[in-house]
Amino acid sequence: MSNNIEGKVVVITGASSGLGEATARLLSAQGATVVLGARRVDRLQSLADELTRNGGKALAITTDVTHCDQVKELVDAAVQTYGRIDVMINNAGLMPQAPLERLLIDEWERTIDVNIKGVLYGIAAVLPYMKQQKAGHIINVSSVAGHKVGPGSAVYAATKHAVRALSEGLRQEVKPYNIRTTVVSPGAVATELPNSVTDPDTAERIHKFYEEMAIPADSFARVVAFAMSQPEDVDVNEVLFRPTSQAL
Repeated sequence: MSNNIEGKVVVITGASSGLGEATARLLSAQGATVVLGARRVDRLQSLADELTRNGGKALAITTDVTHCDQVKELVDAAVQTYGRIDVMINNAGLMPQAPLERLLIDEWERTIDVNIKGVLYGIAAVLPYMKQQKAGHIINVSSVAGHKVGPGSAVYAATKHAVRALSEGLRQEVKPYNIRTTVVSPGAVATELPNSVTDPDTAERIHKFYEEMAIPADSFARVVAFAMSQPEDVDVNEVLFRPTSQAL
C-alpha cells in the first residue's frame, strides 16, 4: 500500500537543523524527494549528501527566506530538476523573546521577516505551480505560541498567530485547485530555536524550560508525515502537539 509520501517532491525551508532536518530525514527514508533550503550551505549540503548516500534523492539550495527571490529560486529549482512540486513545508523560523519594554526593535523586525514574510514568500512561490497541477500540499509551522501568549513572547506569539490566520485564509482560497493545507503547532521540541533568545534573563528561563521537557525533533517529522500520508481527499488542517509533561 502506498504511503502517499513515496515519490513526492517536497521543498523544506529551514532544513539545515532542527525540525527541517528531522523532517527531511524521515520523508527521504519514506521515499520522498527532498529539496532543502537554508542559509547554512555547508550543513545543508552535508545533509543532502547523506540522504543521497542512503539511496534518497536530495537537492540543497542556499536560501534566506527573508528574500522573496531566493524562495522563488528554491521552488523553481525543485520544479526544474524534478518536474513538479507536491509539498511545501514553510518551516524556517526564529524565536527571540524578551519583554516589549526592552525595545529590541531589530529583533522584532527580523522575527516578522522570517516568521511571517518567509511563510508568505513560500506560499507565493508554490501557488502558481500547484494551481496549474491542480494538486499540492502547503504545510506551515506555527507554535503553541500561536495559541497562547505569555510574558516576553508577544512578538513571537504574534507572528505565530499570524501563521495560523494565513493558513486558514489560504485553506479557504485554494479549494478550487485541490490543494491541501496544514498548520503544525509544536510545543517544546529540541531545536536550535532557544539560541535565538538574546535577552539574558529570558534566555536562561527558556533554556531551562527546554532542557527539562523538550522532545526530539522527529516528533514534528512524524506529524508532518501523518498529514502528508492521508488520502488526497483528506485534508488535515491543523495539529497542535506538546510534550506530555508540558502544561503551558
